[in-house]
Amino acid sequence: MTTLFTHEDLQAVLPLVRQIVPETPAYSWPLLRKRFGFEVVVKHENHTPIGAFKARSSIVYIQKHIEAHGRPKGIISATRGNHGQSMALAARILGLTATLVVPEGNAEGKNRAMRALGAELVVEGRDFDISRKIAETVAQERTYLMVPSFHRNIVLGVATYTSKR
Repeated sequence: MTTLFTHEDLQAVLPLVRQIVPETPAYSWPLLRKRFGFEVVVKHENHTPIGAFKARSSIVYIQKHIEAHGRPKGIISATRGNHGQSMALAARILGLTATLVVPEGNAEGKNRAMRALGAELVVEGRDFDISRKIAETVAQERTYLMVPSFHRNIVLGVATYTSKR
C-alpha cells in the first residue's frame, strides 16, 4: 500500500491551513447516541468560511507549488462549486488571480459564492469534462497554474480536518 502522506506532513501544513480555517467544533449528539446505542460525534465543517471541508484544500496545493516552482501568474480550474470556492479563498489569501470555469447551468448560488470570494468565472461547456478542457486551454493561453480537483496536496489539505493544534 502506498502512503499519500505522513502525520508529520499533515502537521507541517496545518499552520498554513489555519490561515483560512480555524479548528472546527465537534459535538457529541445525545439523540444520535440514543438512536444508535453509541456515541456519535459530528464535526461541523459547515463552520469553515465556505461551509465545507474543501476550504482546506487549495491553499496547500498552491503553496506547495509556489515553494517548488515559484509564484504563478494566476490559478485556474474547472469546478462545480466547493473546489472553486476553496481556490478563490486561497488565491485571495495568497494574493493571486483566480479564474474558475464552470459548466453551463451550474448552481447559481455556487457561482455567486465563487464570485464573492473574488474569482473570475467563465461559464462554458455543457458538462464538467468540457469545462475542464476549456480551463486547460485558458491555463496555457494565460500561463496560469491549472489546479486539479484531485491531487495528493489537495487531499493533504482536506485531511487537516483531523488535526488539532
